Amino acid sequence: MKVMVGMGCDRNASLETLRQALAQALWHCGLDKSAVVGLASIDKKNDEAALLELAAAYSWPLMFYSAEELAAIAVPNPSKVVMKYMGTPAVAEAAALKAANVGWAQLLVEKHKYCGADGKNATVSIARIQ
Repeated sequence: MKVMVGMGCDRNASLETLRQALAQALWHCGLDKSAVVGLASIDKKNDEAALLELAAAYSWPLMFYSAEELAAIAVPNPSKVVMKYMGTPAVAEAAALKAANVGWAQLLVEKHKYCGADGKNATVSIARIQ
């Protein structure tokens, strides 16, 4: 099985926080990093160092989508807080679904939240590629 990972995070989250969030989300659906074919997030994160480092560490393509593109994707867990700050009701779920080009029935992990040792939050969603 191959999957796309959608990821959102607090500004300046550490690489370790993103790695832990991803490892936990993959564990929840019985997968490991070998199943991942790429990462996706909102374009406002296109300069987020840890996100860029994570993609580079595994040679995964990293796709960024605008708030408008992500807002057009139906998700099971929209957030008013994410809407307020990002202009879309979801980042991780919507990015995973858009990158995988599937509907939300293909979400293996809807919205895994993790707070790292750095006090920063990361959110991971995983969508199966058909």
